[in-house]
Formats: sequence, C-alpha cells, structure tokens
Amino acid sequence: MTRAPRSAKTAPSAKITPSAKIVHLSGPRAPAPADRGTAIYAALRRAIIEQALKPGAKLPEDAIGANFGVSRTIVRTALRQLAAEGLVEIRRNRGASVARPSWEEAGDIFAIRLALERLVVERLAGRLGPDQVARLKEHAAREDGARGVNEPHSVRLATEFHVLLAEMTGSEVLARYVGEVVWRCGLTLTLYSRPHSSECGVNEHREIIAALEAGDAARAVAVMDAHLSGVVARALIAPSPKTTDLSDILRRYTEE
Repeated sequence: MTRAPRSAKTAPSAKITPSAKIVHLSGPRAPAPADRGTAIYAALRRAIIEQALKPGAKLPEDAIGANFGVSRTIVRTALRQLAAEGLVEIRRNRGASVARPSWEEAGDIFAIRLALERLVVERLAGRLGPDQVARLKEHAAREDGARGVNEPHSVRLATEFHVLLAEMTGSEVLARYVGEVVWRCGLTLTLYSRPHSSECGVNEHREIIAALEAGDAARAVAVMDAHLSGVVARALIAPSPKTTDLSDILRRYTEE
C-alpha cells in the first residue's frame, strides 16, 4: 500500500500580538479650534460677569488672539456668541467692547427681569424636589462662604442663584431669557450701583428658598419683589472710573 506523499509543510504565519503592534508616539494633541474658541468664550464671559472687564472696555481681536495664541477668526466667533447673550457689543469699524447699557435701557431690563422672576417662583412654589431644595441651600452656603472673601466670585454666585431657579422650572425658554436678563442686569449694576451688603442678598435668597419649599407662592413672589426692588433702589447714575489692562485680566482667567 503506497502512502500519499506528504504535502510540504508551510511555515506558520506570524501572528501580530498586541505587544507587537507598532505604536506611534506623539506629543499632546493640540486643542481643536472649537475647544480654543470655547475657552476664549468662557474666559471672557467670566471676566465680564465678575466685573474684571468693565462695561465699555475694548475687546480687540488681535490682542485677545495673542493672549490665547489663536487666530482672529476664532476670537471673532467667541465675541459673536457673547454678543448674542447681550454681554458684548460689536460695531462696524469700531470692533467689540463689553456692553454698556444706557440708563434708559437699565429700567427696561430690570422691569423685564422682575416679571420673569415672578413667573419663575410662582412655577416653583411647592414643586421642588428634595434634591433641588438641597442644591439651592448648598448654593446659598457657597454665597455665604464667598462673602467678604472674594467679592467678584460672590457677585457671580449671587447672579447664578437666579439662573439656577429658572433652570429648575424645566422651561428652556424661561431659563434662556432669565439668564440673559440677569447677566445684563449685572452690567448695569457695574455702571450705576453703589456698594451694598452681600449678606442682605444671601439672607433674601434663603427666604426665597424657604417660601418655595413651603409652597407659599405669594410669599416667594413678595420676597423676590423686595429683593430685586432693593437692587434697583441702589442703582445710581455714576459710571465706574476703574480700568484694567486687558492682557492682565485675561491672564488671570486663563491660568485658573
């Protein structure tokens, strides 16, 4: 019996194991233009909200671009986003600057804010969950902690309290308009207000929380009205003379 000839053995194919894979090493990925644009937007927005950049301050695209190492196109996109929120004004042939509401505009802005925030507390009274109440109380505690320690941070937290209330209604439209109007009110106060006690604001915020938790809509509206009316009453027609170098301001907000 003849045996069939053995077939020639073929060399086994080499397998590529995970350890044998070629890994191309490279340095850290450069931030995408969108990421850098978001960083510029966030830094400028916070500097405006915390009143480091005052109403009327110039925002030259080339200077901002040099601080962030980006093109003017990326800066321009961030400025347009801030302009859409009412925090920046862009004028043809004059460039961008921090919005500077007139005294007449200030009256309208506060009237609109009062109406919107009445609607917010009316919707929230008796409808907040335990987690939402806890979040509001924690925010008020943060306001208290910043009082007398970091005034710009205290101002921002006090404003964010009202934005947080609007967001808790679940209405995107209401949250959007309340957010825009309260930040624009902040610009107005930078121009026209005199110093006041931040302790007063924190205590009033806690009164609003208590009324909402108790489901007392009338009390919540009354406290909110008194709170915002007190803010308006402190307003004076007296522009702030303080100015600060743009590069110094942006350096502080990009190093954090």
